[in-house]
Amino acid sequence: MHHTILMIAPTSFFADYGAHIRIWQEAKVLHDRGHRLVIATYHNGEDMPDLDIRRSWDVPWLKRAMVGSSRHKLYLDVALSYRALKVALQIRPSIIHAHLHEGALIGAPIKRLLKVPLIFDFQGSMTSEMIDHRFLSGKDSPLYQPLWQLERFINTQADAVITSSDNAANLLLRDFGFPSERLYTMIDGINTSRFRPFDGSPEWDAERQRLRRELGIPENRRIVVYLGLLAQYQGINVLFEAAQQLIAESPDVHFLVMGYPGVDSYRELAEALGIADHVTLPGRILYKDSHAYLALGDVAVAPKMSATEGSGKIPQYMAMGLPVVTFDTSVSREYLGDIGIYAAWGSASDLAAKLRMALDNREWAAERGRIGRSYAERYLSWDHIGPQLEEIYGTALQQQKHARQPCSDKATTAHDETEEAVERGV
Repeated sequence: MHHTILMIAPTSFFADYGAHIRIWQEAKVLHDRGHRLVIATYHNGEDMPDLDIRRSWDVPWLKRAMVGSSRHKLYLDVALSYRALKVALQIRPSIIHAHLHEGALIGAPIKRLLKVPLIFDFQGSMTSEMIDHRFLSGKDSPLYQPLWQLERFINTQADAVITSSDNAANLLLRDFGFPSERLYTMIDGINTSRFRPFDGSPEWDAERQRLRRELGIPENRRIVVYLGLLAQYQGINVLFEAAQQLIAESPDVHFLVMGYPGVDSYRELAEALGIADHVTLPGRILYKDSHAYLALGDVAVAPKMSATEGSGKIPQYMAMGLPVVTFDTSVSREYLGDIGIYAAWGSASDLAAKLRMALDNREWAAERGRIGRSYAERYLSWDHIGPQLEEIYGTALQQQKHARQPCSDKATTAHDETEEAVERGV
């Protein structure tokens, strides 16, 4: 059964980082499987092929991509609410699929107006993210408790919640009391045909050498790669401290740190730490090119400090067949299990030690990369996204249909089911 889906994305879709990649993958897979899908999103962002994207009112003074919590989101979300409502009245969706808490809050009244299910794609705790992004000073902030109550209210508006990790699902069960029968985990999918290990072919080797020269990385350097947002909660500051310690002992190590924003400030930090000639910061890497840049790496690093958000970069690293060094968190262990190379949370010295271990024990680390690649092919291919979403949509629609059914009809259905059970000898 094909659905008409209104997807609400309260962000500058598309930009090349984790949450947007998840949104794009879900949208593309649903489109390719024949569903009609319209994305309502902010005024800025990159248009993507084959996707019907409807943008909110233009805000001429704000062109940069919105990353994380921001006061600008207050009026951007008002504009998006109007756009989402207008689109909903035009296309009459059978499903509303909302990303992030703001999306679920915008979708809740539209759900009631049109009497359709609301699916909430949960990508981390709203209040925890506000602390991560320093929008709140901490749990002792006077705004924390009201915002936590708002977060709990938003969660309850959804007919189903999809998380990207069991860790996030457990948080919803434990801290917010969300009912387990309406909770689903769907790990980020990966295009394992595009994201794959270097195969040794002359063509690919020539491309790797070209990229290396273009980036100015000396030929004799072993490369640690990072791809994602550049922010303190992503652990970039700690990564640079670890790089300083590692480079002092192993001057043949080079760090290719890809992403944005804050590129200039991190170049200044590298200068201040005396490691600028061992760190390359190319800025934004287009998603379509990211696999080629990751293929330059000997080891990948995922130093994210957030305790609640997913880490979509780890499946990409795994699909590339790269050994992964990461902080010891529930999310990292959920992805990597026994093949992860874990540093003590927040410790620059232990992160440096684990990177050194992965670089110096090449075969040991490469075996972990091979196992990760095999796991990604079997369990993380984005082929699983479409069927999972269709099943979640179908269940939500059935539950809504059952909830609308008059009491007399429900009694008749229950009587019929009892008679069938008796006839079967149950």
